[in-house]
Amino acid sequence: MPAAPRSSLLSRLTAAALLVAGIAGPMAARAAEPIRIGELNSYKAQPAFLEPYRRAMELAVEQVNAAGGINGRPLELIIRDDGGNPGDAVRVAEDLVTREKADVLTGTFLSNVGLAVAGFADKRKVFFLASEPLTDKITWADGNRYTFRLRASTYMQVAMLMPYAVKANRKRWALVYPNYEYGQSAAATFKTLLKAAQPDVEFVAEQATPLGKLDAGAVAQALADAKPDAVFNVLFAADLAKFVREANSRGTLDGTFVVSLLSGEPEYLDPMKDEAPQGWVATGYPWYAIATPEHKAFLDAYQAKYGEPPRLGSIVGYTAIISLAEGLKKAGGPDTEKLVEAFKGLAVTGPFGPFTYRASDHQATMGAFVGTLGQKDGKGVMLDPVYVDGASVLPSDAEVGKLRPRRD
Repeated sequence: MPAAPRSSLLSRLTAAALLVAGIAGPMAARAAEPIRIGELNSYKAQPAFLEPYRRAMELAVEQVNAAGGINGRPLELIIRDDGGNPGDAVRVAEDLVTREKADVLTGTFLSNVGLAVAGFADKRKVFFLASEPLTDKITWADGNRYTFRLRASTYMQVAMLMPYAVKANRKRWALVYPNYEYGQSAAATFKTLLKAAQPDVEFVAEQATPLGKLDAGAVAQALADAKPDAVFNVLFAADLAKFVREANSRGTLDGTFVVSLLSGEPEYLDPMKDEAPQGWVATGYPWYAIATPEHKAFLDAYQAKYGEPPRLGSIVGYTAIISLAEGLKKAGGPDTEKLVEAFKGLAVTGPFGPFTYRASDHQATMGAFVGTLGQKDGKGVMLDPVYVDGASVLPSDAEVGKLRPRRD
């Protein structure tokens, strides 16, 4: 067979090269296409927690992308405000998925908002990592295949405080909590667990206050009238500061034993300065007293970037992104069903050290710190903080079968 003319051969080679380029070009473009994380939260309503949270998310995204992303695909964070309202949050979630083409959803702060977005995720079959909302319903009563939760839940944090409440051996308890899903859940769990451990306990007063609209004088007076010898507090943010200020001025809690959720978190403790409560046993985040290598690496990176110490929100935001990155790597990408399976038993190492996402209820075992509140240099601190592993205060998988009606 005679050799093909040189011009004809070159033409064919050129055509082949163009064909390969035409195939490789889109493949390369797809390989570099970002994985979009749709994040929604109550930034306007809860800035003390959520501004540090946002900063830490952005730090984590930078770190993941600098390390090569997810199989060469960078993470892209698309952030929206959910208005602090369940209806608005669902509309925002829909917009993130439909218009912004988010591959996964994460975020929410308020428990009622988190539940609404979890319901949306279940209906639309979209992966949702609830980073902050604490209600137990997210992983138990209303748990669904597509929703996982990072933060130690209401039940977990109440259980962390329970040994201190039982040891105090006080009989007359009062409860103060915000009157929405998180506060209601915390109060119910506390009463159930304490009654089981101390059957003769009496609950002499309950103050369920409107979120963000606390009448501190009325609450303090109601407690004074009830004469409890112990108080379980669930108030946070501005409501907590108002309550503490009023109680201090009236001496309402003098000699009263107090256990409190979240009050040791610096975003709530720092603003109170020398008015910060002393002697309360609380969950929180003593960033200045954690010497583990994982926390030191996070602390150094956060302070280097932002010039200030982190808050508990920083831990949650950073760990949410790290969790998603680990899940995406394990799943091989953002396919929803593969990501759900990847998160079952997923092992993650965050600033608080290693933890897992349980397959039985989709709850992370990341723990929290418990300590006694005090003051140092004119500001509130946590004294003698102890880290409580979340796995140690969670019900067994067998018990979860009764708490979580829907199984995956």
